[in-house]
Amino acid sequence: MKKIVVLTGAGMSAESGINTFRDANGLWEGHDVMQVASPQGWYENQDLVLDFYNQRRKQLFEVEPNKGHMLLAGLEAEFEVEIITQNVDNLHERAGSSKVVHLHGELLKARSTMDESLVYDWEKDLITGDLCELGSQLRPHIVWFGEAVPLLDIAAESTSQADVLVIIGTSMQVYPAASLINYVQENTPIYFIDPKPAISGHQFDNLTVISEMAGTGVSKMIEMISQ
Repeated sequence: MKKIVVLTGAGMSAESGINTFRDANGLWEGHDVMQVASPQGWYENQDLVLDFYNQRRKQLFEVEPNKGHMLLAGLEAEFEVEIITQNVDNLHERAGSSKVVHLHGELLKARSTMDESLVYDWEKDLITGDLCELGSQLRPHIVWFGEAVPLLDIAAESTSQADVLVIIGTSMQVYPAASLINYVQENTPIYFIDPKPAISGHQFDNLTVISEMAGTGVSKMIEMISQ
């Protein structure tokens, strides 16, 4: 069974109504990125950071997986599929994808500020005074700027085993996630789906660029690999 590895970014969830970082009215909602997505921001204004992610978490209960999410989940009927996502939402899982690696963390989880291995499922607001079992404050289970990406090695290993690599809705500007394309074996087919693609065919061998939104682009990609 062929292995398809899919790397998804913010554009994957845009059709579900989740704003992308690149939009003029983007996810930061007027906040400097370092205020809400860095250890420094956390230390300077913990309540602001908690409120920011509480709002993002609430939004998840107002949106649904889109056509692209559903089509990717359906590929598991014919292929081994692994999703490696930069997104912190749970839309891939809700669509039915069974193997999802969240490089940048998950909105529906919280973790200890004392021991990062203590991670808890979390669907309600996270507030000051919510403590882990060691008695330390809980924080969003999000990989902030300046922090290590703990699942990167797992993602790189998976990418190196791909028979097909599909990249959807990412600017390929956020590292280290953007480096994953370099781990594919030579001559591996690569499909890049984005309405404003950041790479072109001459940059990689066997690259097919599909300049579409996620839903339409994934549908076209499936037609190509099924031929």
